[in-house]
Amino acid sequence: MTRITTLDIAKLTPYALGFNDLFDGLLRQVEHAPTQGFPPYNIRQQDNKFQIEMALAGVELEDVDIETAEGVLTITHDPKSDKDEETNNMLHRGIAVRKFQRSFTLADDVVVNGARMKNGMLFIELEKIIPEEKQPKKIAISAN
Repeated sequence: MTRITTLDIAKLTPYALGFNDLFDGLLRQVEHAPTQGFPPYNIRQQDNKFQIEMALAGVELEDVDIETAEGVLTITHDPKSDKDEETNNMLHRGIAVRKFQRSFTLADDVVVNGARMKNGMLFIELEKIIPEEKQPKKIAISAN
């Protein structure tokens, strides 16, 4: 599969009609994309299913919130407990435990099926649902 590394909208507009709002939205996403790399994550895809894997070592499950609103999936970590006592006894802290918010813009037809946390990893399951009206169909050709 060839990956697009640059986007020249002028090459697409003669063939893609009615996508101006989509292109504008994509460009806004790129301009406002976060530059922080914490927490690290992977995104896997198999057919119409996606999985976000996020490394959350040292994070308590009850301190993580996941929500979707207006096509945006947001994962937030806001530690509720005071860890100062644990930090005072720490000789070296190599595992970062800090507040974060990571957001992913979802297509209109992508739904979140669930999430689970295991061994310091958060797994979020997503699926692209293709409605009947968007599935491929043959068009009959009349002889008249």
